[in-house]
Amino acid sequence: SYKTPMLIAQAMMAGAKRVRMESVFSKVEAAPPDPVFHVKNTFQADKDPRKVNLGVGAYRTEEGQPWVLPVVHTIEAQMSTDPTLDHEYLPLDGLRAFTDAASRLLLGDSSPAITQNRFCGVQALSGTGAVRLGMAFLFRYYPNKTVYVSKPTWGNHRGILKDTGFTDVREYRYYEKETRGLDLQGMLEDLRSAPEGSIILLHACAHNPTGVDPNREQWKAILAAVKERRHFTFFDCAYQGFASGDLDADAWAVREFVQEGLELFVAQSFSKNFGLYSEWAGPRVSKDVSNVTVSLDERVGQLCCVLSDFETVAVVRSQLKMFGRRMWSNCPNHGARIVATALNNPSLYQEWCDNVTTMADRVRSMREELHHALKANGTPGSWTHITQQIGMFSFTGLTPAQVECLTSKHHVYLLKNGRINMCGLNSSNVEYVADAIKDAVTTYPED
Repeated sequence: SYKTPMLIAQAMMAGAKRVRMESVFSKVEAAPPDPVFHVKNTFQADKDPRKVNLGVGAYRTEEGQPWVLPVVHTIEAQMSTDPTLDHEYLPLDGLRAFTDAASRLLLGDSSPAITQNRFCGVQALSGTGAVRLGMAFLFRYYPNKTVYVSKPTWGNHRGILKDTGFTDVREYRYYEKETRGLDLQGMLEDLRSAPEGSIILLHACAHNPTGVDPNREQWKAILAAVKERRHFTFFDCAYQGFASGDLDADAWAVREFVQEGLELFVAQSFSKNFGLYSEWAGPRVSKDVSNVTVSLDERVGQLCCVLSDFETVAVVRSQLKMFGRRMWSNCPNHGARIVATALNNPSLYQEWCDNVTTMADRVRSMREELHHALKANGTPGSWTHITQQIGMFSFTGLTPAQVECLTSKHHVYLLKNGRINMCGLNSSNVEYVADAIKDAVTTYPED
């Protein structure tokens, strides 16, 4: 009968309904949107021509565009015609030409850790991977499971610590709301009252999100408190050179801790100071193998470890290699080759230093222009902290209500905590942003 297929189909659908089972993941709650990428996505959906994005954590030119560093262009052009390069696996600890050079860049050639061979570097997936790698090792092998982070700190730190297994994560005072500067006294009190041997997560330079860095005398006081309580120091170094334009100055705190004989870990990222943020395939330079364009991954960082003796270094390196093997198996080589080439070639190194200075100088100039514009338009309050802070980010002190006004009324996008990326400003939008801030501050005065 012609009805038979129809009846069969209906029976199958009815059966499917009866046997359909609830997913084993049906009780999983949706994750909240990441604050930074939520701001980025909302900005991109906004059609208003006046819109300004001050939320993105990446460098932008005066024209508001991403910048491929000229030295990176040069190196990639050389790599594209080098017949000796291949796509084989790297060693488990990464490209040694990269990790050794990165360690020397951070520690300095005359560092006792370098001259006594008490260091090692293990390549990771940028700074985030380096933080996760180091914390995973500490969670397994370090006896004290208490970790202190600054209040506030980079938004990803707590998530990494939680996913690694740490449950006792505390804060040390850092940002002073009244002065919009460093709460040194509170920080020292918290470090001295912390359980002996705690893990202290410090920002090496260009503190994210506040842009507030200790000066050298303050760093010495912090070092004394850490040393007194025998804490273990873990530096997050994502902005060397990008903060002040001076690679040595930005590494001063790390070098001082090493000089004083402390063992420590440092997560190094080359996303900001090399502009190596993500993966690309074409259109800049591509490798064509059998008519297939190969995606080249730029994400590059490392965990630099300074320990008391060479024998311990060898053991720790061996364990870190195994951790990396289980996390990502093998690190990508493209970004590591770019950085290694620049750091190991004198002329390319100087070109890179010039590129870094260009970025740092533009950030400083935008701080000055925003501060000038806020003074010129009579925005209530003191805004000297804009020029006193350092690096890519500024903690403006704007309240959530003021931030909402900036976004909904003026189409100026920033994080709810008031953090702005100075690179999102340029000469064509800085006065508009300053006027928008004035309106927000005037309309929603701080209690």
